[in-house]
Amino acid sequence: MPRESPLLTTEQVAARLGVKPTTVYAYVSRGLLTSIRNADGKGSLFARADVDAFVAGRRRTTTPGIQTGITLIRDGGLYYRGTDALHLARTSTFEAVATLLWTGTLDHVDLVPNPELTALAEAVVRPLPADARTTDRLRVIVAAAATADPLRFDTSAPAVIATGRTMLATMVSALPQAGTTHAGAPHAGPSTSAAGMSGDPRADPGAGRRGGRLAEALWPRLTARPPDPTDCRVLDAALILLADHDIAASTLAARVAASTRAHPYAVVGAGLAALDGPFHGAASGLAYALLNDAIQNRDPVATIAARLRTDGHLPGFGHGLYPDGDPRAATLLDLLDDGPARDMAVRLAQAVRERSGTHPNIDLALAALALHHGMPADAGEAVFAVARTAGWLAHALEEYADRPSRFRPVGQYAGRTPSA
Repeated sequence: MPRESPLLTTEQVAARLGVKPTTVYAYVSRGLLTSIRNADGKGSLFARADVDAFVAGRRRTTTPGIQTGITLIRDGGLYYRGTDALHLARTSTFEAVATLLWTGTLDHVDLVPNPELTALAEAVVRPLPADARTTDRLRVIVAAAATADPLRFDTSAPAVIATGRTMLATMVSALPQAGTTHAGAPHAGPSTSAAGMSGDPRADPGAGRRGGRLAEALWPRLTARPPDPTDCRVLDAALILLADHDIAASTLAARVAASTRAHPYAVVGAGLAALDGPFHGAASGLAYALLNDAIQNRDPVATIAARLRTDGHLPGFGHGLYPDGDPRAATLLDLLDDGPARDMAVRLAQAVRERSGTHPNIDLALAALALHHGMPADAGEAVFAVARTAGWLAHALEEYADRPSRFRPVGQYAGRTPSA
């Protein structure tokens, strides 16, 4: 039997990984694979052992038994309950998409905050340090709201959906207005918050307009700039695009919590905890810094070079589920008005794509949205957290309908051998 060559060509590596050659080059540029120059100088070769190690590292540890009918990612597309999420982002509202995730029916139902829960959450959040991130405040709001809901352990579907609608509205309404996050500073009162999200057109100037009421309520919590008629619509689209993404890390955490029959607030708390990492929800803040540097320097290539030299990778680029590009990023950037942030994001994307074949992901698009409207660096993470709450609760509904405590992985012990 002929012996296998210790070296593989780019085409052989691409076939082994099930990706395009350009994606292999992207892995090299990100330091994930090491290549050597072919003797003829016309191609790259890869050590078979390195490729085998890379394949082993890509195998994700999964928890068996998760069958979901919520979100499908296939052939570069994203679908909620069989409906194209990119189309929904352009034509629907976040409220309707939340209902679709929870019930399977695309039906817009207003999200109305509970004034008592909002008042409690505002009082608890108010003493937090001025530099507390918005997601820090969201975690506190969710925990505070749970303590005031005596029926929180009702995990029947109608109860969870009702709780979810109130929770989402309260999470946003209890956040302070942009520029008033200092402890003891003025903030939006519960009466103002509730009016801004009610179903009464006289109390809600956005009623009847294609804007999405939750997006309209969230806007002034992220920026002091008044929105034009299309701005809240773009924020609504961002919420829709981020509402769910199959079994992401935070969603798995939420499902594990739900499997123990933790109440919906605890489920969301588990999701928020996992979302906090720099390789998940907080990644948009890193992309914000990259994009902001490029805008200030007016030189995308120099910014890319500096970031690669110091960090070895580029935040806001690449996604394992979308080797040919994150469609959420393309959709959100397309909806965003022209301006320095969007224009530089496009220039960065072009420079990276030409060099390594890597495409931008949703984190870069969120950074462009935030910078374009004068939002802080953590705004993208906040949008992510609010949006994904709908998805976490949809997955909780599936778990509540399954047998309890079904997740019990067994570790492979590699420690000290017990003594006799």
